[in-house]
Amino acid sequence: MIDRPSPQGHEHSDARFADVLQVPNLREVRRRFPLLVVGVGLLGVSIAASVRAQLGLAPWDVFHQGVAKVTHLSLGAVIVAVGLVVLVAWIPLRQHLGIGTVLNALSVGFIANLGLAVIPVPHFLVLRSALLVAAIVGMAVGTGLYIGSGLGPGPRDGLTTAITARGYRLWAVRTTIELSVLVLGFLLGGQIGVGTVLIAIGVGPLTHLALRRFHLGVNEPVSEVMGE
Repeated sequence: MIDRPSPQGHEHSDARFADVLQVPNLREVRRRFPLLVVGVGLLGVSIAASVRAQLGLAPWDVFHQGVAKVTHLSLGAVIVAVGLVVLVAWIPLRQHLGIGTVLNALSVGFIANLGLAVIPVPHFLVLRSALLVAAIVGMAVGTGLYIGSGLGPGPRDGLTTAITARGYRLWAVRTTIELSVLVLGFLLGGQIGVGTVLIAIGVGPLTHLALRRFHLGVNEPVSEVMGE
């Protein structure tokens, strides 16, 4: 069964990236699950790498870090908790989840915690810069893999596409959400820096390239658009 949100911008070929195979058969699970697992794992490790680079975080991670400082919870626990709260917001938007949604929501944060436990803080700026670049590439490839598996978007990506499907431009929805969490996270003590800008500029285009490379199509057409 495939998620079929209301059509907006269906004419764009990128609509295929939002396909969700909600009830895959065993053959499809075997074909898609490795991409999902590798993608989610890479995403979690890349979040940890961006933290260790200490040059600024992605907007959502600025928010996660700010909440972690206020609540004294681990960053990973906050990522999971926020993801579950965001999933509740899917309900009035009628966004359907898949296996990938559940795996993303429950595991990315704890994988990030594991990454933080094993990735040291580089002492030299050149090494921190290299770690940031690796994090940006890892976030993009990881997102491309897990979304490309067609097994469901993560909580935050799903929120963005669900709102987009109600008639708004993807870039406007994403910008509004990310600016909101960025400002709130900064006020709570999250780290903003040049890395925040580079992540905001770089991850989107690189994710699109990764999606074009790794996406596994779903046979039936859907109408939700991931990008323009």
